[in-house]
Amino acid sequence: MKLIGLIGGMSWESTALYYRIINQQVKQQLGGLHSARCVIYSVDFYQIETLQSSGEWEKAGKILADAARSLEAAGADFIVLCTNTMHKVAQAITNAVAIPLLHIADATAAQISHEKFKRVGLLATAFTMEQPFYIERFERSGIEIIVPDTANRKTIHDIIYQELCLGVIRDESRRRYCEIMAALVHQGAEAIILGCTEITLLVGAQDACVPLFDTTQIHAEEAVRFALCGSSR
Repeated sequence: MKLIGLIGGMSWESTALYYRIINQQVKQQLGGLHSARCVIYSVDFYQIETLQSSGEWEKAGKILADAARSLEAAGADFIVLCTNTMHKVAQAITNAVAIPLLHIADATAAQISHEKFKRVGLLATAFTMEQPFYIERFERSGIEIIVPDTANRKTIHDIIYQELCLGVIRDESRRRYCEIMAALVHQGAEAIILGCTEITLLVGAQDACVPLFDTTQIHAEEAVRFALCGSSR
C-alpha cells in the first residue's frame, strides 16, 4: 500500500471527510483491521483565504509547494490536495516535487465521462466557477460546464466561506442550493458537480433531480485506488 500525502486544512471540515472516506474505503477493500497509510500536512486556512481574496496566488502556491515537499520528505508516494479551488496552483505543487499529484478535476471528469454525461452544472467557489483553471480540465474531456448566474455564484461562494468552512449547516442555505441546482437543470444540466469539498456537508443526492458528482468522495476514492493499485483511471 502506497503512502498517501494529503495537503489539507482548506477547510479542515472537508479534510476530515477525506480522512474518513479514505480509511473506510481501505477497510472495505482489504477487510479486517486495515486502514490507510497516510500523512497529512494541514495548513492554516486563514492565511490561504487571505491570499485568495487579495489575488496573491503565487504566494499561496509557494505555501502549498512547501507542504508538498514536506510530504515527499516524509515518504509520501503521491499528493492529494484536499480542495478544489487551490488546484489553481497545482502546477506549483507538481514543479516542487518528484511524486505525482492526483488532480481532483481529472478524477471527476473521468467519472462523468464514464457515466456518459456531456453537459454538467457546477457549484463551487467563485474562483473555481469563474476562472479557467478548473473548467478547462473538463472541457478537455468533452464535458460542457454550466455555471450559475452572477447573483447565484455569489450566494454559493458566501455560503461556502461564511458557513460551511466554519461547520455551520443551515436549512435555508440548503434550500437556496436546491433552487440553484434546479435552475441549472432547467438550463440543460444533465448532472451537477459539487465542485467545492465542503458542499457535500450541505446537500446530497436527495436534494437534486439529477445525479450529483461529489468531488470529495470521488477524489478520496481515487486516492485509495492509486494507493492500492498504483494507477488512477
